Parts: sequence; C-alpha cells; structure tokens
Amino acid sequence: MSANPATFASPQAPAQPLLLHVGCGHARPERLPAYFRERQWREIRLDIDPGVQPDIVGSIADLSAIPSAGVDAIWCSHSLEHLPSFEVPAALEAFRRVLKADGFALISVPDLRAVARHIVEGDLQQPLYHAAAGPISALDILFGHQASIRKGNQYMAHRTGFTSDTLGGALAEAGFDEVRVHEGTHWDLWAVATMPRTPGELFNQLAGVVR
Repeated sequence: MSANPATFASPQAPAQPLLLHVGCGHARPERLPAYFRERQWREIRLDIDPGVQPDIVGSIADLSAIPSAGVDAIWCSHSLEHLPSFEVPAALEAFRRVLKADGFALISVPDLRAVARHIVEGDLQQPLYHAAAGPISALDILFGHQASIRKGNQYMAHRTGFTSDTLGGALAEAGFDEVRVHEGTHWDLWAVATMPRTPGELFNQLAGVVR
C-alpha cells in the first residue's frame, strides 16, 4: 500500500484541511456529511477494493501509507463492521496515529442492539429502510448487504458488530482523548472520537451530523 506524498501536501491549498475517508466505496462527494462539504475539506479516499478507484488501496486496519499526524479528520461510515473483530483495535489505533493533535474521527456503524429488537419480533428479512443499494433488512445489517454479496462482492460481508458500549470502549482503549457515542435513526451508531487538542466546540458543530 502506498500513497503519493503530494496527496498530503497541496501547494494550491496549503491551509485546506485533509479528510481521510476510510472504506470510501465509489466517489460520492455529495454524500459526505455536511460538516465536511461546507468547510471545503480535501477528501483522501482509501478502500480495499481497487474497483472503486480510491486514492489509496488498502485495508482500514493498515494505514501505513499515511504519515503520523497527517490528516485533520477521519470519516469511517459503515466500514469497521467489515473487519474481523480482532482487527478492530489495530484499525482504531491506526486512526489515532494518523490524526493531528487537534483532529477527530467520525464513525458510523450498525447498532446491533437496535437490530436485535426487530429480530426478536421476527423481522429478519423484511426491509427496515431503503438505501442507494436498495431495501435493507436486519439480515443485511447483521451480515452485510446480501444482494451485493450474491453478485460476488465479498467485500460487503460483515465480520463483527457493535453496541454503543463496545464501540465507545474500543475507541477509549485505542487512546482517544474523549469519545461520545449516539444512537442514530437508521439502526446505526455515531461516534465522535477526539484528540488531546481538539476544540471542545467540535461536538456542537457536529450535532447536526451525529443523529
């Protein structure tokens, strides 16, 4: 895994903050959280699937191509659950290593506790909501998008899961200075993990994103 050094140094926009989008999938700038779109962040895309044409091809558990303290923020949307559980600590420690001292990580994952309520009620395969990929059921949330996997995209398989307690605990163990986890509205969890010099007002600024 390698990255062009120019990826992390742009003379055209030296003050432009860098966003590392891990597990980025296909380029869809319009789907970035509004916080990153409104502030003109420069997105660096990393994904294990070369077919989505990321800037860096590699696992989110191995950020060796990225310099320490090299990015201002990390956006990780529904990617951690694709790792085996034993790789999650390495991934979160890598997130912390590449963040600047005033940076932060914004993370979203499925909420297994919320999904479990539907499973107990027998709603395993009925659609819970509709996404760009199509209808999403509790089965998809647990094990990965079944239609994509059926078409041969094994990268979509889920290999672990989280509750608010386990996600918050894993981020704290990775060494983040402050961690806040919130329940979302689509059977998901949102976490903000900050570094020692991250401004405290960040949590208010992200209030409209963490939902």
